[in-house]
Amino acid sequence: MNSGNPLMRYAALSIAAAIVTLTLRWLAWWLTGSVGLLSDALEGFVNLGAALMAMSMLRIAAQPPTAQHPYGRSKAEYFAAGIEGTLIVIAAASIISAALPRLLAPRPLETPALGLALSALAAAMNFAVALILMRAGRQHHSITLEADGRHLMTDVWTSAGVVVGVAVVWLTGWLVLDPLIAIAVGLHIVWAGVGLMRRSVLGLLDVAIPEADLHEIGKIFTEYSKRYGVSFHALRTRQAGARRFVSFHLLVPDEWTVRRAHRLSEEIESRIRSLVPNASLETHIEPISDPASYDDQTLDRP
Repeated sequence: MNSGNPLMRYAALSIAAAIVTLTLRWLAWWLTGSVGLLSDALEGFVNLGAALMAMSMLRIAAQPPTAQHPYGRSKAEYFAAGIEGTLIVIAAASIISAALPRLLAPRPLETPALGLALSALAAAMNFAVALILMRAGRQHHSITLEADGRHLMTDVWTSAGVVVGVAVVWLTGWLVLDPLIAIAVGLHIVWAGVGLMRRSVLGLLDVAIPEADLHEIGKIFTEYSKRYGVSFHALRTRQAGARRFVSFHLLVPDEWTVRRAHRLSEEIESRIRSLVPNASLETHIEPISDPASYDDQTLDRP
C-alpha cells in the first residue's frame, strides 16, 4: 500500500494524535500526581500501540493476491483488532494495579487545574480523530480503522469520567475518589478490549456478512426466480476484513444453453456487487430438474 492510499493517511493521523495526546496526558499526571490521570496516561500508550499496529496491518491487508495467498491478505485487519483488544486489557490491569495502593494511602493533588485542562484538551483531540476514523472505517469497510475509532471514542468517555472525577476530588477533598475513578476506568476498558478481541475471533472464524447484506441478496434471488423461473440454493458468505465473499448455486431450466445461463449469472453477480461492498462472487450453474443438483446444498457434500 502506497503512502497516497487514504487508509494509510488515516492511520498516520491516528499515530500523530496518539503521540500528542500521550504527551499531554503524561504532563497532566506529572503535574497533579493523580492516579486517575495516570490511568488516562497509561491508556495513551495503548492508543499509540494500536495506531502503529493499525498502520502495519493495513499495509499487509492491502497487498495484492499471490500464488501463495490467492484470496489476498485482508484478514490481517482482524489481527490488528485482536492485538488492540489485548493491549487494552493489559493497560487496564496496569491501571488497576497502580490504583489499589492509593486506596490505602490517598495522596493530595498538585496543580490540578492545569492538569485537568491538559487532559480535557487530549480528550477533545481524541474525540475529533475518533469521529474521523469511524466515518472512514465505514466508508472504506475497514474493521481496523473502525476498531481504532471506536477504541478512541471509548477512551474519550473514560477520559471525561476521569476529568470530572478528579475535579470532584479537587473541589471536595475526597481523595479516595481518585483511585476509585482509576479502578472504574480500568474495568470499563477491559469490557472494550474483550469486545474487540471477540470481533477479531469471529472474523478469523469466517463469520457471515451482515444481515442487511444477506437480506438484499435474498430480494435479488426472489426477483429473478419470479422473472425467469430459476432457483437458488447453497448460499454461503463470509467476511475477510474489507472483503465479502459470496457463493451460490443457480438452478436454470434444462433447455437453457450454457451461454444464456452464464449471461444471467453475470447479471445477478453484477446486481449483488452493486449492493454488497467489495464482494467477490462465485456462481455454480445447475439444471433445475436434475436430482443431482440438490445433493450439494451443504458445505460437506455427502
